Amino acid sequence: MAGAEKHYILPRPTFDKPVKLAIVMSPYYKDIADNMLAGAKAEIDAVGGTYEIVEVPGALEIPTAIGIAERMSNFDGYVALGCVIRGETTHYETVCNDSSRAIQLLGLQGLCIGNGILTVENRPQAEVRADPKDQNKGGGAAAAALHLIALTRKWGGQRKGVGFMPAAEEYKLAGELKDNPTA
Repeated sequence: MAGAEKHYILPRPTFDKPVKLAIVMSPYYKDIADNMLAGAKAEIDAVGGTYEIVEVPGALEIPTAIGIAERMSNFDGYVALGCVIRGETTHYETVCNDSSRAIQLLGLQGLCIGNGILTVENRPQAEVRADPKDQNKGGGAAAAALHLIALTRKWGGQRKGVGFMPAAEEYKLAGELKDNPTA
C-alpha cells in the first residue's frame, strides 16, 4: 500500500534568474486536470517563476506540444499534466506508453520536463493523486521540472533545438580532425 510509505522530497531549488515554464495539459478529465494545475502553479509561484498554460486534447498530444514549444519559444522547462484512466480496450496501454516514451525521449535530448501524466486504473486513484491536500502529482511534476532547470543552469546552460543534432560548433566535416588539424 503506497499510502503508508514515507518518501523523501528534495528541498525546493532556488534561482538567481527568473524561470519560465510551459504547463502543457490535457483537460480530458477537467476536474482532475484543474487540481493538478493548481498544484503545479503553486510550486512554480513558490520559486518566483512564471508560466504559460497550453491545453491540448489528450495525453498523446502533450509531448508534441512540448516539442513545438521548445522549437518555437523560450521556455526553461515544461510540466506535462494529464490523466489516463484504464478502459475496456488496449488504447490505455498505447496512450500511457507512447506519451511517457515521447516525454522521456524529449528529456534525453535536454529538455527539462516534469511528467505529471497520471496513468491509473480508476477515477478514485486519479482523484487521490490530484488532490491538492494529498499527493498532488501536478505539484510534483512542477518540482521535477524546476529541479532539472536548476541542474541545467548549474552545469552550463541550454542548447536550443530538439533532436540528436549537435550545436553548429560541434560539426565535423569529413576529412577534418576536430581538435588536432595536423594529425
